Amino acid sequence: MSEKRDYYEVLGVERNASTDEIKSKYRKLALKYHPDKNPGDAEAEKMFKEAAEAYEILSDSEKRSRYDRFGHAGTSGQGGFSNAEDIFSAFGDIFGGGIFEDLFGMGGGGRGRRRRGNHLHCTIDMDFAEPAETQEKSINIKRREGCETCSGSGCAPGTKRNVCDRCQGRGFIQQSQGFFSLRTGCPYCNGQGSIIAKKCKTCSGSGNVPVARELEIKIPAGVEHGMQIRIAGEGEALEQGGERGDLYCEINIRPHPFFERQSDSVILQLPISFTQAALGANIEIPTIYGKTKLTIPAGTQNGDVLKLNGKGFPNVRGRGKGDQLIVILVEVPKKLSKEQRRLLQEFDNLETKSNSNPQQKSFWKKASEWFKSLDV
Repeated sequence: MSEKRDYYEVLGVERNASTDEIKSKYRKLALKYHPDKNPGDAEAEKMFKEAAEAYEILSDSEKRSRYDRFGHAGTSGQGGFSNAEDIFSAFGDIFGGGIFEDLFGMGGGGRGRRRRGNHLHCTIDMDFAEPAETQEKSINIKRREGCETCSGSGCAPGTKRNVCDRCQGRGFIQQSQGFFSLRTGCPYCNGQGSIIAKKCKTCSGSGNVPVARELEIKIPAGVEHGMQIRIAGEGEALEQGGERGDLYCEINIRPHPFFERQSDSVILQLPISFTQAALGANIEIPTIYGKTKLTIPAGTQNGDVLKLNGKGFPNVRGRGKGDQLIVILVEVPKKLSKEQRRLLQEFDNLETKSNSNPQQKSFWKKASEWFKSLDV
């Protein structure tokens, strides 16, 4: 028989490794060489058993001390496992509450394990400007809750559950062949380990019933369309005393007739007259907080953007406020009276003499030079 390897070497840790390091290394090796991941692989089976044996000794301070002083001779008769089930029984607790079952479909241990309830989803409609402040909304949901008639047991009053005779109350069925062991949830009791003798008429044996609830949901300022708010523990509870799922509320922001939103900024396209753009003006405009005064500088051009600081939405993560951006749309009249036409013609004559449109003059100078180049 070949000589045993050093246990520290097996786990790949230093001799002064902490208990947590030893546990972490063993966990990784056990998952790597697990029989269900390596069916028929004799070498993986050997490594799986070897790692478990090393962990059994090094995770126990007394056994580890003897091993450090006397080597394998100091642990004679203490290490080793005959099959995988022995290992699962000994060390299943270090895998976060049944990780072998979760990763490899082994089921098992339905008794005493409470299922978490389902998550629920809803939509909350909001007007465009409502996210400017924290809001509270009432919503109505229907969710499953523990049946009051049977206190969530699913049994008719005065009766109780019987131990499942197929799995003997274990909640799983196990089949073994040599070293390998396959554990699956019992299909007869759905892994519960017991069967209802007489079903509760109110919930038909499910242990829960649909209940309508009205909830008050607090919505933080600054939320945007499509965001989700999670309300922990307001989902369903599938069994009495079991952990509830969560409620996820998706925010739906209704569009506005003239405001648009861009991140935390509010966009307003503001039409003004030709004379307001040329002469300047002080006008009252809307914001999501109400009315405010806006100064339009003389000579404002079509497409210019003016800004009102802090008149946007609060940042949902508390990083200040956005701004309101006013995009100027200079509106040219489509119909003119005779008097308007006469005055504009007079204005045009004066404008030509004063050279008050430098961009226009620069453009036509460049265009004239380009025309000349075409004639060459």
